[in-house]
Amino acid sequence: MNNLLEAALQYRSMGLSVIPLSPKSKIPPKGFSPIPYRERIATEDEIRQWWKDEPNYNVGIVTGKLSGVFVIDLDKYADDYSEESEQNIIGDSIVCPTVETPRKGQHLYYSYPENFNPTIGARVAPGIDFRGEGGYILAPPSVNEKNIPYKWVITFDRAILPALSASFLKEASNRINTNTLYKEPYIPYNSENFNLTNPYIPYKILQKGKRDSDLFTVANALIKNKLDLDFTRQVIGILAQNCNPPFPEGEAETKIKSALDRAKRHERNLTDEIREFVSLHEGYFDLTSLYTTLQILTSQEKNNAGVVINRLCKEGVIRKYGNKRGCYEPVIEQEENIIDLTTADNTCLVIKYPLGVHELVKTMPKNIIIVAGESNAGKTAMLLNIAARNMFDHEVVYFTSEMGGAELKERLQNFVEKLPMQMWSHCKFIERASDFDIAIRPDAINIIDFLEVHDEFYKIGGLIKKIFDKLNKGIAIIAIQKNPGRDDGLGGQRSIEKARLYISMSPGKIKIVKAKNWVSGLMNPNGLCKNYKLVKGMIFKEDSEWYAG
Repeated sequence: MNNLLEAALQYRSMGLSVIPLSPKSKIPPKGFSPIPYRERIATEDEIRQWWKDEPNYNVGIVTGKLSGVFVIDLDKYADDYSEESEQNIIGDSIVCPTVETPRKGQHLYYSYPENFNPTIGARVAPGIDFRGEGGYILAPPSVNEKNIPYKWVITFDRAILPALSASFLKEASNRINTNTLYKEPYIPYNSENFNLTNPYIPYKILQKGKRDSDLFTVANALIKNKLDLDFTRQVIGILAQNCNPPFPEGEAETKIKSALDRAKRHERNLTDEIREFVSLHEGYFDLTSLYTTLQILTSQEKNNAGVVINRLCKEGVIRKYGNKRGCYEPVIEQEENIIDLTTADNTCLVIKYPLGVHELVKTMPKNIIIVAGESNAGKTAMLLNIAARNMFDHEVVYFTSEMGGAELKERLQNFVEKLPMQMWSHCKFIERASDFDIAIRPDAINIIDFLEVHDEFYKIGGLIKKIFDKLNKGIAIIAIQKNPGRDDGLGGQRSIEKARLYISMSPGKIKIVKAKNWVSGLMNPNGLCKNYKLVKGMIFKEDSEWYAG
């Protein structure tokens, strides 16, 4: 059966209003209007006829009251997208149906709000749009023009459709004008009507609190597309005058200068960015992964990247890998580090973990252990428990990037029934937020709470490698942030490569994502999960046995 038709029928059975979209496109087919399907759900016969007429139609879901869904569109590949903005506005601990887009963005599904009537497309923050009443969204298994599919990361289920956060509703209410987005007619551009004094041109969305980022976004787009500088100044000037309230005189030029500087800096730094990307790869890579990681999107950027790749090949930094086109590997020239097996100590360290992890996994000298957790899942509780269980037998150094002395003391007092405060003198606490490789104790248990990366997440692999290189007989246990619905933390595969033990934490659930050293050769701990309860924010109580997750 046609998998696109099958998906469309399944979505209809879930109470979603389905429409066809042109093959490999987001646009409705010629002559088709989605408007009627905002008021009624298409019949099964209609859906079957659509995909009989064109088996390759993409699948669209109409958002809004009829389907009962509201979708937040995260353009994570955009230059101005910010993980911090996403967490501030949306929150990072809510599980919801989630789609991964071909460009590694996300569509997050929420229940449609009853007391708020958002429309579509308004930008509530850089890289964050939404689809509400009157909109639609591409749904899996639709594909883009390159035949890359949309995929469910967390499958659609009305039982897990969360409500929109209060912070999102507030932001959306402050930043959009729902009365003008659809009632004002669209006026095509021409030299006579290109002015914003015309009351029908809907630029009233440039409200206070959003003006700064909007003007920079427009300026950046115009500069990036090589439009005439005088024309760019005219456009930005008009927009600045028509902001609500008007943007301060003279500051519009600052936005243009920032966009120009950004463009020059991007061109100038492309070589450095590609060199850094190459340095973080121990194996081969292809151009697709390079473009995706560094957000090289336009044809011109890809041409520039090609010039840099050819230059690095001539310099002997990289070389072709195999016979596959566009694959390369770093040329590693370094002094041989010959391992003396007669002196190598293969005695595992006696490290105790909460929830019985050490009963499944051995810890060896120079191991990297990663704890990737959602907000409020108990990452810090996990690390403090590890410190408490091991500080009498090993040197333990705890680096904290978030807690001051007062907050730390309050957290530790929740151990007071079993562990008097004075006993914590066996653990050395250090406040530090960056450059952990400089402060690492090579032969100690180093606990890092946590490794912060706010952008360019692919660099996390390099930061972890720096820490690994400083270890001798000691280990590093590193906490990183992760998003709901994923096993890996920020940085994806880059965060997993060096880890010998990789633990993923969601509220009430722990999962062993990667374990290289097993306690028993018969029991593979990879993929095992356990449920837990967290008492007083510090004490782990097992709520299940280990099970396959």
